[in-house]
Amino acid sequence: MRRSRLVTLALSVTAALGVTFAAGTPALAAATDRYVALGDSYASGVGAESYTSESGSCLRSTNAYPALYNANVKPAAYRSVACSGASTADVVNSQLAALSSNTSLVSVTVGGNDIGFTSVMTTCVLSGESDCVAAINTAEGKIRTELPAKLAGVYGGIKGRAPSARVVVVGYPVFYQLGTFCVGLSANSRAKINEGINLLDDTIKAAAAAAGVTFADVRSSFVGHQLCGYGDKWLHALNFLTLNVSYHPTAAGQSGGYYPVFRAAAG
Repeated sequence: MRRSRLVTLALSVTAALGVTFAAGTPALAAATDRYVALGDSYASGVGAESYTSESGSCLRSTNAYPALYNANVKPAAYRSVACSGASTADVVNSQLAALSSNTSLVSVTVGGNDIGFTSVMTTCVLSGESDCVAAINTAEGKIRTELPAKLAGVYGGIKGRAPSARVVVVGYPVFYQLGTFCVGLSANSRAKINEGINLLDDTIKAAAAAAGVTFADVRSSFVGHQLCGYGDKWLHALNFLTLNVSYHPTAAGQSGGYYPVFRAAAG
C-alpha cells in the first residue's frame, strides 16, 4: 500500500512538472524572439497617444499592441517600423528591410489604406447616405479585385526575408454597434461601413490562410466597446480637432482589444 501511494505521488509530481514545463515553454520561446512590427496606423498606434519622438509622422505609440507585447513579454529584440498612412506598397518598399533571417516573430496590420479608408470615411461624414454607400461599394470592389494580390505580395515578402519567423496578420475592428440610437451617420451608412470592414477582414483572413500565416481577428474583442454602443468606447469617434485619430483605437482599444488577441496568436 505504501509503495502504491509513493508511485501515485511520483506520477502526480511528474504530471505537475510536465504541466509547468509545457506552460513555461511559450514564454521562454517568446523571451528569445527577435520581433519586428510592420503595418499602418492601427499597428503604429495612432489614437493611443504617447507617441515616440523617433517615429515622427509615423506616430508610433508606446500604447500600440506591438509596444505592449515588447513591454510585457520582453523579447530578445524588438523593432516597430509601422507607420501611419502605410499601404501594402509602403510595407513592401520601405518596411520589409527591417526583417532578416534572424527575425523570429513578425506582426503586420495593413490593407485599409489600399482601399481608400480615409476618403471613404470622409465621404460618409461629409456627404449623404447615397454617396457613402457608393464610396463603400467602390472600396469593396477594390477589396475583391485588387487587395488579395497586394496582400500576397506582403506576406510573400515577409516570408522571403524572414523565412523562419512566425507571422501574425492582425485585422481591423468593426466600428459600429448596430440597432442603437446614434447621432450622426444614418443607420444604413453605419451598417454599410460595417459590411465593408467585415469584407476587408475576411479578405485579409483568406489571404493569410493562402500564405500559410496566422490571422488574428480582433472583431469579437471590440464587441461591446464599439461606436454607438453602451459600453466604454475603444474607438475614437469623428474628431474635428484631431482628424487623424478618428475611427482609430484608443489606448484602451489597443490594450483591451488588440493586445490580448495578438498575444494569444503570437505564442
